[in-house]
Amino acid sequence: MYPAYLKLHQNGKLTTIIEESWRILKSCTLCPRRCQVNRLKNELGFCRTGLNPKVCSFMLHHGEEPAISGKQGSGTIFFSGCNMACIYCQNYEFSQQDEGSEVNLEELAYFMLQLQEMGAHNINLVTPTHIMPQILKGLQIAITKGLKIPLVYNTGGYELPEIIKLLTGIVDIYLPDMRYADPEMAKKYSSAPDYPKYNQASVKEMQRQVGVAQIDSQGIIKRGLVIRHLVLPGGISGTEKIMQFIAREISPDTYISLMSQYFPCYQAGQFNEINRRISAQEYLSGQKAMETYGLHNGWVQDEYGMDRYAGINIKPSIKNDA
Repeated sequence: MYPAYLKLHQNGKLTTIIEESWRILKSCTLCPRRCQVNRLKNELGFCRTGLNPKVCSFMLHHGEEPAISGKQGSGTIFFSGCNMACIYCQNYEFSQQDEGSEVNLEELAYFMLQLQEMGAHNINLVTPTHIMPQILKGLQIAITKGLKIPLVYNTGGYELPEIIKLLTGIVDIYLPDMRYADPEMAKKYSSAPDYPKYNQASVKEMQRQVGVAQIDSQGIIKRGLVIRHLVLPGGISGTEKIMQFIAREISPDTYISLMSQYFPCYQAGQFNEINRRISAQEYLSGQKAMETYGLHNGWVQDEYGMDRYAGINIKPSIKNDA
Protein backbone atom coordinates (compact mmCIF):
# COMPACT_ATOMS: atom_id res chain seq x y z
CA MET A 1 0.00 0.00 0.00
CA TYR A 2 1.38 3.41 -0.95
CA PRO A 3 2.02 5.79 0.65
CA ALA A 4 3.13 3.64 3.58
CA TYR A 5 1.03 5.50 6.16
CA LEU A 6 -2.20 4.24 4.56
CA LYS A 7 -1.51 0.70 5.74
CA LEU A 8 -0.85 1.82 9.32
CA HIS A 9 -4.02 3.88 9.27
CA GLN A 10 -6.00 0.92 7.97
CA ASN A 11 -4.72 -1.53 10.60
CA GLY A 12 -4.97 0.93 13.50
CA LYS A 13 -1.24 1.09 14.24
CA LEU A 14 -1.07 4.76 13.30
CA THR A 15 -3.34 5.60 16.23
CA THR A 16 -1.06 3.64 18.58
CA ILE A 17 2.02 5.51 17.35
CA ILE A 18 0.25 8.85 17.70
CA GLU A 19 -0.73 8.05 21.28
CA GLU A 20 2.85 7.04 22.13
CA SER A 21 4.32 10.17 20.57
CA TRP A 22 1.73 12.39 22.25
CA ARG A 23 2.73 11.05 25.68
CA ILE A 24 6.29 12.23 25.03
CA LEU A 25 5.04 15.84 25.01
CA LYS A 26 4.18 15.61 28.73
CA SER A 27 7.92 15.64 29.51
CA CYS A 28 9.34 16.46 26.12
CA THR A 29 12.20 14.29 24.91
CA LEU A 30 11.48 14.48 21.18
CA CYS A 31 15.03 15.55 20.36
CA PRO A 32 18.53 15.36 21.88
CA ARG A 33 17.86 18.52 23.92
CA ARG A 34 15.54 16.48 26.16
CA CYS A 35 14.09 19.62 27.75
CA GLN A 36 11.47 17.63 29.72
CA VAL A 37 8.99 20.50 29.72
CA ASN A 38 5.28 19.73 29.72
CA ARG A 39 4.23 20.92 26.30
CA LEU A 40 0.70 19.64 26.86
CA LYS A 41 0.48 22.61 29.24
CA ASN A 42 2.15 24.93 26.76
CA GLU A 43 5.49 24.96 28.56
CA LEU A 44 8.33 26.02 26.28
CA GLY A 45 11.71 24.37 25.83
CA PHE A 46 14.61 25.04 23.50
CA CYS A 47 12.39 25.01 20.39
CA ARG A 48 10.11 27.70 21.88
CA THR A 49 7.02 25.73 20.81
CA GLY A 50 4.19 24.72 23.13
CA LEU A 51 1.32 22.42 22.22
CA ASN A 52 0.15 23.90 18.93
CA PRO A 53 2.50 24.02 15.94
CA LYS A 54 3.33 27.32 14.30
CA VAL A 55 3.39 27.53 10.52
CA CYS A 56 5.17 30.25 8.58
CA SER A 57 3.77 29.29 5.19
CA PHE A 58 2.69 26.45 2.94
CA MET A 59 3.22 26.38 -0.80
CA LEU A 60 4.13 24.44 -3.91
CA HIS A 61 7.93 24.55 -3.88
CA HIS A 62 9.68 24.26 -7.26
CA GLY A 63 13.21 24.82 -5.97
CA GLU A 64 13.87 21.57 -4.13
CA GLU A 65 15.92 18.72 -5.60
CA PRO A 66 14.48 17.70 -9.00
CA ALA A 67 13.24 14.33 -7.73
CA ILE A 68 11.31 16.06 -4.93
CA SER A 69 9.91 19.12 -6.73
CA GLY A 70 9.35 17.42 -10.07
CA LYS A 71 7.25 19.36 -12.55
CA GLN A 72 4.31 19.97 -10.25
CA GLY A 73 6.13 21.08 -7.12
CA SER A 74 6.65 19.78 -3.61
CA GLY A 75 3.85 20.53 -1.14
CA THR A 76 5.97 22.34 1.42
CA ILE A 77 4.91 23.31 4.94
CA PHE A 78 7.41 25.58 6.73
CA PHE A 79 7.15 25.15 10.49
CA SER A 80 8.33 27.86 12.88
CA GLY A 81 10.85 27.17 15.63
CA CYS A 82 13.75 24.73 15.63
CA ASN A 83 15.72 22.47 17.97
CA MET A 84 18.98 23.88 16.60
CA ALA A 85 20.48 27.35 16.99
CA CYS A 86 22.60 27.84 13.87
CA ILE A 87 24.13 31.28 13.99
CA TYR A 88 24.10 31.40 10.18
CA CYS A 89 20.55 30.03 9.83
CA GLN A 90 19.38 30.47 6.25
CA ASN A 91 15.72 30.44 7.37
CA TYR A 92 16.20 32.47 10.53
CA GLU A 93 13.02 34.53 10.18
CA PHE A 94 10.85 31.54 11.04
CA SER A 95 13.34 29.01 12.43
CA GLN A 96 15.02 31.33 14.94
CA GLN A 97 12.76 34.37 15.18
CA ASP A 98 9.55 32.32 15.11
CA GLU A 99 7.78 34.19 12.33
CA GLY A 100 4.47 32.43 11.69
CA SER A 101 1.08 31.70 13.22
CA GLU A 102 -0.22 29.02 15.55
CA VAL A 103 -2.51 26.53 13.84
CA ASN A 104 -4.72 23.77 15.16
CA LEU A 105 -4.58 20.21 13.87
CA GLU A 106 -7.61 20.60 11.59
CA GLU A 107 -5.89 23.54 9.90
CA LEU A 108 -2.68 21.54 9.52
CA ALA A 109 -4.64 18.73 7.87
CA TYR A 110 -6.29 21.31 5.61
CA PHE A 111 -2.88 22.56 4.46
CA MET A 112 -1.89 19.02 3.48
CA LEU A 113 -5.10 18.46 1.57
CA GLN A 114 -4.86 21.82 -0.18
CA LEU A 115 -1.34 21.04 -1.34
CA GLN A 116 -2.50 17.69 -2.69
CA GLU A 117 -5.35 19.40 -4.53
CA MET A 118 -2.83 21.85 -6.03
CA GLY A 119 -1.01 18.90 -7.57
CA ALA A 120 1.93 18.43 -5.19
CA HIS A 121 4.01 15.30 -5.62
CA ASN A 122 4.41 15.01 -1.84
CA ILE A 123 3.93 16.71 1.52
CA ASN A 124 7.29 18.27 2.45
CA LEU A 125 7.54 18.86 6.20
CA VAL A 126 10.28 21.44 6.82
CA THR A 127 11.75 21.38 10.36
CA PRO A 128 9.33 18.78 11.73
CA THR A 129 11.40 17.42 14.66
CA HIS A 130 9.88 19.44 17.48
CA ILE A 131 6.25 19.01 16.40
CA MET A 132 6.29 15.41 15.15
CA PRO A 133 3.32 14.25 17.30
CA GLN A 134 1.20 17.17 16.13
CA ILE A 135 2.10 16.41 12.52
CA LEU A 136 1.00 12.80 12.97
CA LYS A 137 -2.37 13.87 14.39
CA GLY A 138 -2.84 16.28 11.51
CA LEU A 139 -1.86 13.53 9.10
CA GLN A 140 -4.47 11.18 10.53
CA ILE A 141 -7.18 13.80 10.05
CA ALA A 142 -6.01 14.41 6.49
CA ILE A 143 -6.00 10.69 5.67
CA THR A 144 -9.67 10.39 6.65
CA LYS A 145 -10.37 13.18 4.17
CA GLY A 146 -8.45 11.66 1.27
CA LEU A 147 -4.74 12.41 1.64
CA LYS A 148 -2.74 9.93 -0.47
CA ILE A 149 0.64 11.46 -1.37
CA PRO A 150 3.89 10.58 0.45
CA LEU A 151 5.56 12.48 3.26
CA VAL A 152 9.00 14.07 2.98
CA TYR A 153 10.62 14.41 6.42
CA ASN A 154 12.84 17.44 5.76
CA THR A 155 14.96 17.75 8.89
CA GLY A 156 18.09 19.53 10.09
CA GLY A 157 19.24 16.12 11.25
CA TYR A 158 19.47 16.75 14.99
CA GLU A 159 17.30 13.77 15.86
CA LEU A 160 17.03 10.93 18.34
CA PRO A 161 17.15 7.59 16.52
CA GLU A 162 14.49 6.14 18.84
CA ILE A 163 12.11 8.94 17.81
CA ILE A 164 12.86 8.38 14.13
CA LYS A 165 12.14 4.69 14.73
CA LEU A 166 8.57 5.64 15.73
CA LEU A 167 8.07 6.88 12.16
CA THR A 168 8.65 3.43 10.65
CA GLY A 169 5.93 2.82 8.09
CA ILE A 170 4.75 6.44 8.14
CA VAL A 171 7.47 8.36 6.30
CA ASP A 172 8.37 7.26 2.77
CA ILE A 173 11.02 9.90 2.03
CA TYR A 174 13.65 11.16 4.44
CA LEU A 175 15.53 14.37 3.60
CA PRO A 176 17.97 15.02 6.47
CA ASP A 177 20.90 17.39 6.65
CA MET A 178 24.29 16.06 7.63
CA ARG A 179 25.64 19.38 8.78
CA TYR A 180 28.77 18.66 10.85
CA ALA A 181 31.37 15.95 11.36
CA ASP A 182 33.13 17.70 14.26
CA PRO A 183 31.41 18.14 17.66
CA GLU A 184 33.39 21.34 18.33
CA MET A 185 32.11 22.94 15.13
CA ALA A 186 28.56 21.84 15.94
CA LYS A 187 28.88 23.37 19.40
CA LYS A 188 30.35 26.66 18.20
CA TYR A 189 27.97 27.33 15.33
CA SER A 190 24.76 25.49 16.35
CA SER A 191 24.98 24.97 20.13
CA ALA A 192 24.76 21.23 19.55
CA PRO A 193 28.02 19.46 20.49
CA ASP A 194 26.40 16.02 20.22
CA TYR A 195 25.05 16.71 16.72
CA PRO A 196 27.41 14.31 14.87
CA LYS A 197 26.61 11.44 17.24
CA TYR A 198 22.84 11.73 16.99
CA ASN A 199 22.84 12.78 13.37
CA GLN A 200 24.77 9.73 12.25
CA ALA A 201 22.70 7.32 14.34
CA SER A 202 19.44 8.82 13.08
CA VAL A 203 20.48 8.75 9.41
CA LYS A 204 21.36 5.07 9.86
CA GLU A 205 17.84 4.47 11.18
CA MET A 206 16.33 6.36 8.24
CA GLN A 207 18.34 4.21 5.84
CA ARG A 208 17.15 1.07 7.65
CA GLN A 209 13.54 2.11 7.17
CA VAL A 210 13.45 3.31 3.57
CA GLY A 211 16.76 2.39 1.92
CA VAL A 212 18.33 3.98 -1.14
CA ALA A 213 16.10 6.43 -3.00
CA GLN A 214 13.76 4.86 -5.55
CA ILE A 215 13.08 7.21 -8.45
CA ASP A 216 10.36 6.47 -10.98
CA SER A 217 10.35 6.82 -14.76
CA GLN A 218 9.20 10.45 -14.41
CA GLY A 219 12.19 11.30 -12.22
CA ILE A 220 10.15 11.55 -9.00
CA ILE A 221 11.29 9.95 -5.76
CA LYS A 222 8.77 7.47 -4.42
CA ARG A 223 10.62 6.23 -1.37
CA GLY A 224 14.07 6.39 0.16
CA LEU A 225 16.77 8.55 1.70
CA VAL A 226 18.30 11.73 0.26
CA ILE A 227 21.03 13.40 2.33
CA ARG A 228 21.65 17.13 2.10
CA HIS A 229 25.05 18.60 2.86
CA LEU A 230 25.60 22.34 3.01
CA VAL A 231 29.23 23.22 2.28
CA LEU A 232 30.36 25.82 4.83
CA PRO A 233 33.35 28.18 4.63
CA GLY A 234 36.74 26.97 5.77
CA GLY A 235 35.84 23.29 5.96
CA ILE A 236 33.68 23.87 9.04
CA SER A 237 31.15 21.24 7.97
CA GLY A 238 33.75 18.47 7.66
CA THR A 239 32.60 17.47 4.19
CA GLU A 240 35.20 14.77 3.55
CA LYS A 241 34.50 12.97 6.84
CA ILE A 242 30.78 13.09 6.17
CA MET A 243 31.18 11.64 2.68
CA GLN A 244 33.37 8.90 4.11
CA PHE A 245 30.71 8.09 6.70
CA ILE A 246 27.96 7.96 4.09
CA ALA A 247 29.94 5.67 1.80
CA ARG A 248 31.02 3.30 4.57
CA GLU A 249 28.11 3.37 7.03
CA ILE A 250 25.04 4.16 4.90
CA SER A 251 25.52 3.10 1.26
CA PRO A 252 27.73 4.17 -1.66
CA ASP A 253 24.48 4.36 -3.65
CA THR A 254 23.04 7.06 -1.37
CA TYR A 255 21.59 10.10 -3.12
CA ILE A 256 23.31 13.27 -1.95
CA SER A 257 22.38 16.89 -2.48
CA LEU A 258 25.58 18.93 -2.27
CA MET A 259 24.53 22.50 -1.59
CA SER A 260 26.50 25.64 -2.42
CA GLN A 261 24.05 28.35 -1.39
CA TYR A 262 25.51 29.21 2.02
CA PHE A 263 25.04 32.91 2.68
CA PRO A 264 26.29 34.72 5.82
CA CYS A 265 23.01 35.80 7.35
CA TYR A 266 21.41 36.03 10.81
CA GLN A 267 24.34 36.26 13.29
CA ALA A 268 27.11 35.07 10.96
CA GLY A 269 28.61 38.57 10.86
CA GLN A 270 29.85 38.04 14.42
CA PHE A 271 32.29 35.37 13.19
CA ASN A 272 34.82 36.47 10.58
CA GLU A 273 35.54 32.95 9.39
CA ILE A 274 31.97 32.40 8.19
CA ASN A 275 31.14 35.96 7.18
CA ARG A 276 31.53 35.18 3.47
CA ARG A 277 30.20 32.97 0.70
CA ILE A 278 32.07 29.76 0.00
CA SER A 279 34.59 29.81 -2.82
CA ALA A 280 34.26 27.83 -6.03
CA GLN A 281 37.26 25.79 -4.90
CA GLU A 282 35.61 24.90 -1.59
CA TYR A 283 32.56 23.63 -3.41
CA LEU A 284 34.67 21.71 -5.92
CA SER A 285 36.45 20.05 -2.99
CA GLY A 286 33.06 18.78 -1.83
CA GLN A 287 32.40 17.28 -5.24
CA LYS A 288 35.81 15.65 -5.24
CA ALA A 289 35.16 14.15 -1.79
CA MET A 290 32.05 12.52 -3.20
CA GLU A 291 34.05 11.15 -6.10
CA THR A 292 36.82 9.91 -3.81
CA TYR A 293 34.39 7.81 -1.79
CA GLY A 294 32.46 6.53 -4.81
CA LEU A 295 29.30 8.49 -4.13
CA HIS A 296 27.82 8.81 -7.60
CA ASN A 297 24.10 9.47 -7.05
CA GLY A 298 22.59 12.86 -6.39
CA TRP A 299 22.71 16.48 -7.38
CA VAL A 300 25.21 19.29 -7.46
CA GLN A 301 24.25 22.89 -7.91
CA ASP A 302 25.16 23.78 -11.45
CA GLU A 303 26.86 27.09 -10.74
CA TYR A 304 28.49 28.53 -7.63
CA GLY A 305 25.93 30.44 -5.63
CA MET A 306 22.90 29.36 -7.69
CA ASP A 307 19.93 27.56 -6.20
CA ARG A 308 19.40 25.37 -9.25
CA TYR A 309 20.42 21.75 -9.44
CA ALA A 310 22.10 19.78 -12.21
CA GLY A 311 22.63 16.10 -12.82
CA ILE A 312 21.21 12.87 -11.45
CA ASN A 313 24.71 11.41 -11.43
CA ILE A 314 27.32 13.77 -10.08
CA LYS A 315 30.38 12.15 -11.58
CA PRO A 316 30.19 13.83 -15.01
CA SER A 317 29.80 17.21 -13.29
CA ILE A 318 33.26 17.04 -11.75
CA LYS A 319 35.88 18.69 -13.94
CA ASN A 320 39.30 17.18 -13.39
CA ASP A 321 41.04 20.22 -14.83
CA ALA A 322 39.34 22.69 -12.49
